[in-house]
Amino acid sequence: MTARSGLEERLGRALEGEVRFDRFSRGRYATDASHYQVMPVAVATPRHAADMAAALAIARDAGVSVLARGGGTSQCGQAVNESLVLDTTRHFNRIIEIDAANRRCIVEPGIVLDELNRALKVHGLWFPVDVSTASRATLGGMAGNNSCGTRSIRYGIMRDHVLAIDALLADGSAVRFGPVERAKADGLFADMLALGTREAGEIADRFPKVLRRVGGYNLDALVPNGPTNNLAHLLVGSEGTLALATRLELKLSPLLPAKLVGV
Repeated sequence: MTARSGLEERLGRALEGEVRFDRFSRGRYATDASHYQVMPVAVATPRHAADMAAALAIARDAGVSVLARGGGTSQCGQAVNESLVLDTTRHFNRIIEIDAANRRCIVEPGIVLDELNRALKVHGLWFPVDVSTASRATLGGMAGNNSCGTRSIRYGIMRDHVLAIDALLADGSAVRFGPVERAKADGLFADMLALGTREAGEIADRFPKVLRRVGGYNLDALVPNGPTNNLAHLLVGSEGTLALATRLELKLSPLLPAKLVGV
């Protein structure tokens, strides 16, 4: 049995979602909105977090990298690689909860922005990171990219609207990233916050003070700034290199009463 056929058999047995190794299926995921073209090892469409965890474990054991993919709308090549691609758009795309009273919702990473906003409209709410690719961009991809949108000066960027992220680490651990009290942090979170404390001066000196800072890791999320830090903000903009998101808790805004265009 070849390494490839062994990987195909193991993924096919373990996942409820589809697994594709044929050249045509892989070719569909070899490109995104950029000019790059890289053929993936395989494509899987997980149905739920258990599928994501199983795929991650099998890929780790086989020495194959994992690439979570949404709509593939980025123009910088983040959605292509010689990896096991996990397409979240087909099944892993539900709205778990809409809490209109508290202006928050919980979604799976494959939900498309326009679809979420259609569901929110009846509650008089919307998700205001209005990227130009809203008909195709997924919330998971937007979080990975730290997307901005045309109204970011008023509403802020993706980081400003992520309350918490449920995610899988490379070792398969399921971790909830969100607000953490510095005084009570332990384990991984304590280590992360200690890094922020140690490097606070360097981060303050070198991080640019701009509204739409979306490049690189948000290490400033670890710096002491009150009794709590929201560690989900470290994952936002990390392009899936730190963890695989399985759920996102998002902050919502009231619908605009009217829209104007200035020319």
